[in-house]
Amino acid sequence: MEFLQFSNFIELAWWAFLLSLTTNLLVIRLSHRYSLFIDSHTEAKPQRFHELPTPRAGGIGIVTGLIFLIFNPLGWNLVISVVLAFLSGIFEDFHKTLSPKTRLLLQLTAAFSAILLTDAVVTYIGLGIELPYYIALPFSAFAIVGVMNAVNIIDGFNGLAGGVVLLILLSFGITAYSVGEVEVLQLNTLIIASLMGFLVLNFPKGLIFLGDGGAYLLGFLIALSGIFLASNYESVSPWYILCTLIYPVWEVIFSIIRKNREGKSPMEPDAYHLHMLINRHITRNNPLTALFIVSMCAPFTLLPILYHNNSWANLTTALLFIALYTLLYRKLIAMERGSSNPNLEIE
Repeated sequence: MEFLQFSNFIELAWWAFLLSLTTNLLVIRLSHRYSLFIDSHTEAKPQRFHELPTPRAGGIGIVTGLIFLIFNPLGWNLVISVVLAFLSGIFEDFHKTLSPKTRLLLQLTAAFSAILLTDAVVTYIGLGIELPYYIALPFSAFAIVGVMNAVNIIDGFNGLAGGVVLLILLSFGITAYSVGEVEVLQLNTLIIASLMGFLVLNFPKGLIFLGDGGAYLLGFLIALSGIFLASNYESVSPWYILCTLIYPVWEVIFSIIRKNREGKSPMEPDAYHLHMLINRHITRNNPLTALFIVSMCAPFTLLPILYHNNSWANLTTALLFIALYTLLYRKLIAMERGSSNPNLEIE
């Protein structure tokens, strides 16, 4: 197959945007007419903050725009994996719940197939640490699955997950350009275009939500982009990849620690994620919550581009974000105790 040069890829990205946008407009119309993918505001779920029934199938438009992956050599190898990653969530959006084991199996299959087809395995993780291949392979796969679920967790307000992913894609795209990695640059350009076809409908009005299918798909793509850069270029530190992904990754880790201390299952949803507390006690507005968090994340996502080859600098930046996150969380929990539930026990 003949692949396109980057100059032609810009035009292709424009078509990807239009296809994603048109598809999502169609999804919105059909969803309301036939009650498909509708996320009802009347269902009692702690992570729900919208007031109108809204289709949660924005991933359909995104994955449709990604059909142009076939014109990129890296993307061509990812077609099957992309479909599997998307399928791991779209069934949930159809209100046909997959068992956690089946969902995990689909996600691992997507991750392993992508890694093996692109040879994107992180064996050197920086700071002088080298992993043997038999450890690096599952490590890379589980890292991808972890990021897939992390993006799904932060998908709580209009433009939040999409905005954070957009920052990450910009960071990886600029770094790909700086090291001469055209395939990842093309791939990220195409993903950004397809994502924008969703974001213009999701932010600020929330006409359509990302849904599990879209969240898992975007998490899969950003994780794989980062792993591909780190595994193929010695000048790209794996710690730069972690630093760029630090918000969704730390949200998952922090939530697991927090729920474990409370004696809860990590899989049990609650209303005490950072973005939920920010909405209740700072912004009190759905789209403003996304703007607040995206603005908070921007320096930690974009500045590391300048030192993407420096593991210690990126580790320090990631630790600074963790410190900021923890201090803000403790402040918000103190406000939560004082305003609504004095007996709340969350640290």
